[in-house]
Amino acid sequence: MTPDQLCIGLFIHIDLPWFSHPFSFNSFKIRTAEQLQILRSLGLKHFRYDPDRSDVLPRGMVTTLPVEIPPPAPAVEDEATNAALASKHERIARLAQRKRQVIEVEKALVKAAGVMRNINKNLFARPKECLEEVDELVNQMVSAFLDQPDVALHVIGEHAGGEETYFHGLNTSILSMMLAKDLGFNRPTCQLLGVGALLHDIGLSDVPDRIARPRQELTTPERNLRQLHCEYGVRMGKQLGLPEPVLRIIAQHHELSDGSGYPNKLKGDQIDPLARIVSLVNYYDNLCNPPDLAKAMTPHETLSLMFAQRRAKFDGKVLQVMIRCLGVYPPGTVVKLSNDALALVSSVNPAKPLRPWVTVYDPGVPKDEAILLDLEEEPDINIAKALRPIQLPPEVYEYLSPRKRVTYYFDSDSRKGPRQ
Repeated sequence: MTPDQLCIGLFIHIDLPWFSHPFSFNSFKIRTAEQLQILRSLGLKHFRYDPDRSDVLPRGMVTTLPVEIPPPAPAVEDEATNAALASKHERIARLAQRKRQVIEVEKALVKAAGVMRNINKNLFARPKECLEEVDELVNQMVSAFLDQPDVALHVIGEHAGGEETYFHGLNTSILSMMLAKDLGFNRPTCQLLGVGALLHDIGLSDVPDRIARPRQELTTPERNLRQLHCEYGVRMGKQLGLPEPVLRIIAQHHELSDGSGYPNKLKGDQIDPLARIVSLVNYYDNLCNPPDLAKAMTPHETLSLMFAQRRAKFDGKVLQVMIRCLGVYPPGTVVKLSNDALALVSSVNPAKPLRPWVTVYDPGVPKDEAILLDLEEEPDINIAKALRPIQLPPEVYEYLSPRKRVTYYFDSDSRKGPRQ
């Protein structure tokens, strides 16, 4: 198909490297006259189009009698094309900066997981030193979430090798911090919340590992033994001299608002306000990252289940804030975009949770150079629906690499990032 045959409604493919044209995708449906003009100015002699995804036939292409091809619209001025390309190259530079940020965030996560490993190993041998490390780690999160308006939450790749045991405490603390910010808690309260969230499962160290992290259904006696980790944790916390608010989080992080939790079947306001936050986040992360990964739910499925079917188990206000913070499509969710592209939600846009950053599958772009899109800057593109990773073709799954374990960390320098 020649440039003269291009028209609005065709789904076309540009046979050029992604960085050498001004469009967000190599393949898309033509929607405006401006797109037509820029396409015709690219210097290509031929374009490919997809008849199944097009609304019309190329100009002059008919299935019966030939008709005269109307004259094409005039080509856009070179200056306009150059300006569009310059804008694209500026965006490419910002995306490269974004990727560098994500690498730094992943390094920070690995470092934090190392701190957690050290704390778990040495908490009783060197309690003062370990609690200072906990305070320092939490203070970093408190400072980021309270002092910076656009802290971005990322889903992190599986590069930390062997640190999985420590991610649950980090996930719980990080997500709790994000909720605390929106709920308006002050700094000292957030510090206590963060420490309690990091250490909420401390009592599991006194439970046999096969019961603490079961890979199969527990018997009733085993389940009863596991539930004692709340009591064990409080006892250990008292030995360490942890403050009362932290002890209440450790004691109540499995209590649920409808009274179905444990160990004391507390209801509603009987549960400490900070423990209600940690209970909600703990429930979410346990569904996303169970010991048996075959039972793992996607972040989107988890939030949907918690809101639609189990809402009574949680503090309603905290659940609403969590949905607002994570978005309808939390980081780690595989999505289909309105232009039929497949993508992985990579980080939250705090201001517009429905328009996150996504990593896009494009077989024409190498995986390590995958396109990152900020949907806030793509008004014509929306998320059409969420997908389960199992629904992806093998080549798309390999390219996007949906996380078996969903791990979150935050970018505390987001104001220096691509939205500058």
